Amino acid sequence: MSTVPRYTTFETARGFCSIAWGEFGISGFCLPAESAEDPRRAMLRRHPTGVEAEPMGEIGRVIERVKTYFVGDVVDFSDLLLDLSGQTDLYRRIYDATRRLGWGKATTYGRLAGELELGPAGAWTIGQAMAKNPIPLIIPCHRVLAAGGKLGGFSAPGGTLSKQRMLELEGLPSVEASPAQQSFGF
Repeated sequence: MSTVPRYTTFETARGFCSIAWGEFGISGFCLPAESAEDPRRAMLRRHPTGVEAEPMGEIGRVIERVKTYFVGDVVDFSDLLLDLSGQTDLYRRIYDATRRLGWGKATTYGRLAGELELGPAGAWTIGQAMAKNPIPLIIPCHRVLAAGGKLGGFSAPGGTLSKQRMLELEGLPSVEASPAQQSFGF
């Protein structure tokens, strides 16, 4: 029997984030937004039975690591226990591969698809997995770029501007959105 997911909202140097967790690990994360209410609402959409809770122990330490990340210090989240039970086996493989991208490293949808031997539609599949990533930052989808090193999409608050800022925070060179991405707002 699974327990009710818990979540909390907290402030970082870049805005308010939310994190959800349960008995099997971290199950959700919302990137910074201007108000605390935005990530709180987003978390409850993803975890409608979630209960706001005081972060204790390991989750408190994860929150401190997130705060450290958003001031620009090198942080590695690859050791954290994640609950990806709601994901397909394929998406879990994609997220595992994405977690191997360390601070300041990036790849493309196509390269990641090639590494995982996903075939002709692989880059599209990677893009879909990144768009549906339930634990952004900790599963660093911001480090996965479109062909030619373009930004690609980003579904977090602030869109591609947030993705660009996170990459810059990690010391990656400036990446520009393609004209199509700019005109469609992704």
